[in-house]
Order: sequence, then structure tokens, then C-alpha cells
Amino acid sequence: MSFLNFDSKVFMAPMAGITDAPMRTVLASCGGGNLISEMAAINAIQRKNPKSWQIANVKNEPYPVVVQLVGNSPDLFADAAKLVADLGAHSIDINMGCPVKKIINNDSGSALMNDLPRAAKIIEATVKATPLKVSVKFRKGWDSEHVNAVEFAKMCEQSGASYITVHGRTRAQGYSGVADWDIIGAVKNAVKIPVIGNGDIDSPQKAEQMLQKYGVDGVMAGRAVLGNPWLLNRIHHYLQTGEIPDEPSTAQIKEMMLKHLRLLVEYYGERGGMAISRKHIGWYVKSLYDAKRFREQYTKLNTLQEAEDLINQYFLRVES
Repeated sequence: MSFLNFDSKVFMAPMAGITDAPMRTVLASCGGGNLISEMAAINAIQRKNPKSWQIANVKNEPYPVVVQLVGNSPDLFADAAKLVADLGAHSIDINMGCPVKKIINNDSGSALMNDLPRAAKIIEATVKATPLKVSVKFRKGWDSEHVNAVEFAKMCEQSGASYITVHGRTRAQGYSGVADWDIIGAVKNAVKIPVIGNGDIDSPQKAEQMLQKYGVDGVMAGRAVLGNPWLLNRIHHYLQTGEIPDEPSTAQIKEMMLKHLRLLVEYYGERGGMAISRKHIGWYVKSLYDAKRFREQYTKLNTLQEAEDLINQYFLRVES
């Protein structure tokens, strides 16, 4: 995809607490797909808050990483844009779609879909502050009574965004119900800048369907990738060749679980890494034999050695 020198039409959705550096390493090891950071709060980056600084610092990663920023102040966005450019960001994505209460109560995320003048100032300030390309991720609208994605997309284009990502659900829907792809198509028809479609992309065929039917420039997968980091590359490969790669074997799932676990412990330390690993390890086994009992056992573990032993024992049962 030429508009940002991306070599794939497939994007991983930014997800707080999930698309961290260990997750990006795992995804990159599977091949094709573009990677985005967790959202980093602009005020925390400016204060050099250690956690937010760690999220935004992608300098040592050997592949391009889009850094996503969240907040409500044009001036702080401009400052944060300069800082993340220095921290190795490939480009900047502005979060105007997060539905979480904590973010909305701060007039950030999808709350900005209700305040187009402020949203425009944020985009303009960010674009002006850095030579990096700036994109915006937003939703269908606030709720079914306030669907304004097309108007919002035009504002993003006029304010200087290089491309936009549209999630086909309203803020009120959160992640429930079915994503409205027609609104994504309407946005694509309304603007000249590239559009990425997000919502319910859970297979190579679904990705192709969105691309062909609505003419979007790229697709973004989110929850379907949890426990299935191979999906981005399976979509990418299918779009490139027309061939659908095989699903991962149980042996590959086991190896990826162990790899992801070790990366988390290396990055966060044993205590923090083990705590974060519980959700990821649970996602990897969700469709495997006796997964519920395994998850119950895993949540009680506190050391890397215990976790590796349990995973190895579990897969002896799965493969027998």
C-alpha cells in the first residue's frame, strides 16, 4: 500500500493492554500485517510517565510501528507528536473512537465525534507539529441517533489526515452487535484519502469481501487476532496469492504460547509478565480440549517455570 509505504493492506487494531511490544513481536514473527501501539495518553507522555513512555517508545523495534495517541488538547497533541517522532514512530494515529467511559469522561476517544471543531483543531495541530503522517481512527457515530461518520471523515480529510480508519459500530454499541460495513463504504465514497475498514474481520474471506464490495484501501482486524496471531498473515497471504494458508497446528500453538509468555516476562518482569499472560494464554487455548480446566489451573501460577511446565503437560494431553 503506497500511501504510507505500508507493504500490506492488513492492519492490527490498536488495543489497550494487548498490542504491546511483546504482542507486536509475536505478530511480526507470523509475517504480513501492519502494527500499531496501544493508545498512549498525550498528557502522560508529556510528563514522561514511565508506563506511557514505554508504550510510545518503539525505537528498538525492527519493523514500522504506528503510535496511537489519545487525549483532548490540540497543544498537548502537538507536543506529544514531536516526542513520539523522536521515539521512533513510523506515523501517528489519533484515537477518536475509544468507547471506554474513563476515556470519554475526559472528552477523548469517541467523545470527540460529538465535538467536530475540537477534533479538527487536534488533527490540524498534530499535522502541523510533525513531518510524520497522521491518521484518525473513529466510529460510525455516538449512537444510532447520531451517526456522523461521513461528516466526520470529511472533517478529518480537510484537517490534513493522511488516511482514516472507520469502525462500523457506534460508541453505544461498544463491541457488541454486528459492524455496519455500509457506513464504511459510505465514508470511502465521501473522501479521497485512503480508508481502512474495521469491524468483524475474522477471516481472509471476510477481508476480501470488505475490500471488493466497498473499495476500501485496507482492513483492520482486532478481537479475532487474540490467541490467533497468525490471522493477519493468513489474510495478507490470501489477498496476495488467492491461497488460504492452513490453520496453525497444535504444536505451533504451543510454541507460540511459550514464546509469547517468555516475551511478556522478559518485558514486564516475572510478576507483571505472568499477570498479563493469563488473558493471552487463555485466548490461545479457547478452542482446544479441556481449555476451561487448563485456564483455571493457569490463573493460580506465579512463576515462568510453573507456567512452562503446565503448558507442556497440557499439550501432552491435547496431542495424545
